[in-house]
Amino acid sequence: MTTPDLAAARPAFRLVRHVYLAVFAVSVAALVLAFLLRDRPDLVNAVVWIRGGAVAIAAPVLVLVARAAARGSRAAFVRLRWISTAVPIGVVIIVAVPNDGYPLWMKVEQGVVGAIVLVAAVALNRSRVRALFPKRR
Repeated sequence: MTTPDLAAARPAFRLVRHVYLAVFAVSVAALVLAFLLRDRPDLVNAVVWIRGGAVAIAAPVLVLVARAAARGSRAAFVRLRWISTAVPIGVVIIVAVPNDGYPLWMKVEQGVVGAIVLVAAVALNRSRVRALFPKRR
């Protein structure tokens, strides 16, 4: 098995790493805000802590996955494509569903995260990037 020549995809993977670093920064900022608003149960509840914490933990992991994909790992590439496509879809659901436990400010934060991740989805789903990771037979 040979690793693909990924020189052409370096900018895409650099962008994806920056996307997930930005998601990490937004998530940490949301957790700081939640801490500052912790005495307001109408603005901070368990959903805020769970979702905010999960995204803040997942983002640096996805930076590492992007590094693995940039080194030629097809499994890492496929994982990134799926996650980068699924996250914006999940965010649309979070934002659209009324009375789901998410305070409005957290829905806005999640909308920002979804929009940022959409950038990664577009970069990873370009034909020239996908062509570097052909399906195995």
